[in-house]
Amino acid sequence: MGYSTYLTFALGYITTLVTVYYLAIKDVPFLLSIFPKFIPFAVLGTAIGLPVAVGFGWFHYKKSPAYESEVDIQYEANPYFFKLPPGYNVEVFAPLYLELLLMLKHLSDRQGLLTSEEKAKIEKLEKKIQTLIDGGMVGTPRRKF
Repeated sequence: MGYSTYLTFALGYITTLVTVYYLAIKDVPFLLSIFPKFIPFAVLGTAIGLPVAVGFGWFHYKKSPAYESEVDIQYEANPYFFKLPPGYNVEVFAPLYLELLLMLKHLSDRQGLLTSEEKAKIEKLEKKIQTLIDGGMVGTPRRKF
């Protein structure tokens, strides 16, 4: 993995710079006057080439149908789109949200600010949060995990 991903990328990049400099620039007097040494050429090539390559890659990735397919696969494969990830989300944040919701419901109810529809929505939300805290799933995934 390290060789195929990282080492070959670095070697390919260096090889391209060296090849372009010594086979193209050394033979063109005008370009040789601009880049008399390899290091300034490599620095400028990196400063310009890297952002351009990243921009083209990002554009290609966003416009490619593979991006949408990858998102669909992640959506189906990741159970945490419908569950809470373990840890502080289950132990701290979800109980905090539930307590805040209960307090706001209680205060709003005492002041007569809630309609019956709003109370029903809040109770439905309370049940969903409690289901998540208990380790259950909410929503309708395309398939069960």
